[in-house]
Amino acid sequence: MLSHISTLNVTEAAESRRSIRAYKDVEVPDDDLREILRVTGLAPSAFNAQPWRFVVVKDAAVRAQLAEAAYGQKQVTAAPVVIAIYSDMNDTLETIEETIHPGVPADRRAPQALGFRNNFAKQDEAEREQWAASQSYIALGYLTLAASGMGYATSAMLGFKPDEVKKILGLPSHVRVPALVALGVADEEGFTHHRHDIDRIARFI
Repeated sequence: MLSHISTLNVTEAAESRRSIRAYKDVEVPDDDLREILRVTGLAPSAFNAQPWRFVVVKDAAVRAQLAEAAYGQKQVTAAPVVIAIYSDMNDTLETIEETIHPGVPADRRAPQALGFRNNFAKQDEAEREQWAASQSYIALGYLTLAASGMGYATSAMLGFKPDEVKKILGLPSHVRVPALVALGVADEEGFTHHRHDIDRIARFI
């Protein structure tokens, strides 16, 4: 964690977060990256399926390739780290037993796993991956807040060529890539928040 930043609470992390495109040439320690991903992994998912997966890219040459696939967005090479969030429903289905809570009685574990698989049995691969990708967007929100809470800046990107990203990172063709996230120490202030008022976006009934 950055030595000059104390861990922020959720509200502070959300209020201080900016979409940053300029980054300092400062390495992000692996321990910090692992903690950010640990907190990201606390995101909720239907059935506790946790279909999200991550590729943490620190190699400059690989980031340069990703920048081309991301239409030249400068933050991909400016940040010392780019995290690719992808969903893999095939892996999720094959290993769903790993996500069943240890408190579930032994005689209910197999039926629970079977029930999960049956939920998706009639869907084709594309439909299953679309569902998994929608779950992974929840993890994206957690990731940006977790990074902000530890003093790091991020820029979440949805503008890129998914097939090229998968090829660069050696990902299976069936997976979805919801987002790329540049991460590092900010070298700009970024725009302050400009958001709708609560009464503009919510009704209380």
